Amino acid sequence: MRMKISSDISELASVFRKAGFSLYLVGGAVRDYILGKKNSDYDFTTDAEPDEVKKLFRRTIDTGIKHGTVTVIFHGNHYEITTFRTEGDYLDSRHPESVSFVKSLEEDLMRRDFTINAFAASLPDGRIIDLHGGMKDLRHKVIRAIGEPEKRFSEDALRMMRAARFSSQLGFRIEKNTLSAMEKLHSTITNVSAERIKEELWKLIDGKEPREGLEAMRITGIMDEILPELARTYGFEQGGMHRETLYEHLVLALESARDHGYSLTVKLAALFHDIGKRETRAKGDKDREWTFYGHDAVSADMTDRIFRRLKTSNEERERVVHLIRNHMFAYTPDWTDSAVRRFINRIGVENINDLFFLRVADISATVGHQPVPDNLLAFSERINAELEKENALTIKDLRINGTRLKEIGITPGPEMGRILHALLDEVIEEPEKNKPEYLEKRALSLAQCQAQ
Repeated sequence: MRMKISSDISELASVFRKAGFSLYLVGGAVRDYILGKKNSDYDFTTDAEPDEVKKLFRRTIDTGIKHGTVTVIFHGNHYEITTFRTEGDYLDSRHPESVSFVKSLEEDLMRRDFTINAFAASLPDGRIIDLHGGMKDLRHKVIRAIGEPEKRFSEDALRMMRAARFSSQLGFRIEKNTLSAMEKLHSTITNVSAERIKEELWKLIDGKEPREGLEAMRITGIMDEILPELARTYGFEQGGMHRETLYEHLVLALESARDHGYSLTVKLAALFHDIGKRETRAKGDKDREWTFYGHDAVSADMTDRIFRRLKTSNEERERVVHLIRNHMFAYTPDWTDSAVRRFINRIGVENINDLFFLRVADISATVGHQPVPDNLLAFSERINAELEKENALTIKDLRINGTRLKEIGITPGPEMGRILHALLDEVIEEPEKNKPEYLEKRALSLAQCQAQ
């Protein structure tokens, strides 16, 4: 089998060939080509050592020169090229103690993680090389460690998360010996940085079969190390309208978000939206076996701690937590227009769609694939109607700003902030008051009251 090679990469390879070196495309790009998937994340390997690679090209970057990687800038494109290498012992389950350059492609491929990632395509002819039975494992949809699984995972514990991630992304099962090694070494995942774990976990959650990846984490004990809060939901009965356990409900919500094509933000919120139910369950009355009052707030707080532990960005953490904290909103048709505007103000226009998507995923995971309730559709229509009116919903929508307040004698600082919020509160209640003349007069009145 041959891989189709672009003219730019063929020209790149010809530079190596003319100098007496070989160049190969390796890893995921070759795997995805065989699977018929697009992948432009190319990794190259060569028998040329880093200094020799640098002599072949006018522009290079020492990306990871210590580990044999040089970035070559060729025809305006950046190509990461790594010298064939073997790696010494991994004393910390993260980094090799040493790296040795070798002249053998076979030795280089032996150090890779899974058979389906150990393909190489010779350049420029594109001939695919499979030395570890990767083609067979692709056909049978199997994730199998190269050689001894325990050795592979001892070298880099993150490979266990990668196995679970590939299981989700590709919908493949993990071979039993590979899975057993993950179970035996699961506690070593704590040697890996939170940032690297989060990157793999997010890809798993965003995969086409997230249940497969999550289950691999759960049954091997990796989930207990990384997401103990989620692991504890397994087997937890909710009762009432929930026939499924809490863990199953959360996974079903995630799958619903996937089926609807929602964003990663919504998928994350779906997976964690009820994670606090275990902490809030209380005995109900004769009509309800259990209650979970305040589980939305507790779930939001727990998610906040999880995201901090995984060192996510503040923006991502705050947005997901915000959705979870507000996912139990209860609209009724008797809401006034001003109540709808206050809801929009509290949630944020930029979060409205995601919050409704989260509610849809939650409903689907509770009662199955049913139509969106009429009540939710009616609320959405009212929100859209208010947005079309272009009334003031945030401070920036007011027909007055801090600069003007300063001009009329109001000192910048907490006092000005309180006045602006008070003005917005009035305007949300009565949109017709959003006029500069009224707002200036009212601001001065509020400032006088605060001074007394």
